[in-house]
Amino acid sequence: MKIVYHLGAHATDDDRLIRALMKNRAMLAEMGIAVPSPRSYNKLIPKVAKSLKGAPAGEEAQHVILDAVLEDNSAHRVIFSNENFICFPANVVSEFGFYATMAMRLRAYANLFPQARTDFFLGLVNPAVLIPALLRKVPETSYESLMAGRDPRDLRWAPVIRRAIANVPEAGMTVWCNEDTPFIWPEILRIMAGVPPETELDGDWDLLRTILTEEGLTQLQAHMERHPPATIEERRQVTARFMEDYARPDEIEMDVPLPGWTEKLVEDLSRQYEEDCAEIAQIPGIRFIEP
Repeated sequence: MKIVYHLGAHATDDDRLIRALMKNRAMLAEMGIAVPSPRSYNKLIPKVAKSLKGAPAGEEAQHVILDAVLEDNSAHRVIFSNENFICFPANVVSEFGFYATMAMRLRAYANLFPQARTDFFLGLVNPAVLIPALLRKVPETSYESLMAGRDPRDLRWAPVIRRAIANVPEAGMTVWCNEDTPFIWPEILRIMAGVPPETELDGDWDLLRTILTEEGLTQLQAHMERHPPATIEERRQVTARFMEDYARPDEIEMDVPLPGWTEKLVEDLSRQYEEDCAEIAQIPGIRFIEP
């Protein structure tokens, strides 16, 4: 059996990936791929992992999870998704650092099915985008409380991923940049589902529907129908052109009204993020999806 955990990160796809896969549940089930409803495991999986204190789960604990999420026992691939598996939004930054619990949590989740192959999926997000988004998610939390005394420049992804990989060396990890998601969405869906690239899936337009104006999406779909892209690269190029012309302004503009944040700080965070992504793409054992 293969177990897939989509971990977010926070402020990336807003559960669109798992909802898109759930549109295909019946077809995927025929292929032995289970996409349970998040309601069946959002509380259960963290609860079982916490009760085991990181130790490998026995057969009884594994059966408790599978009985709760599967309709039958024929699945050979089970997909779970929850951006709070690692931590809640208010705990992304702590006195111990940025996503400090990730490595420990990944070890605990890999141990829920110790005999299975475990694959983790994670969309990275620029901290300059993430912090304002987290404050919107937890409006009762102040900026000072959220940052836990940390300098924004401390929020580096590369060390987080390196610690995670070191703690679950036997697991697979697929990573991409959230800003690239509109261009690689179909590939992410199929890789996460474990199906061939040519597999037809509902949901290929779900993300672009939130980014493009209604007119833009209609025009793009019509263009793709009249001129089917010969390659993935061609499809991405066409998508990029339509995003330039038809992207919703509120989806591409970023406002950062945070205490002490300046344009220079945002530039620094963005530069560090790009450096981290380039480094992560070269880490052995990482499958990095990029346009």
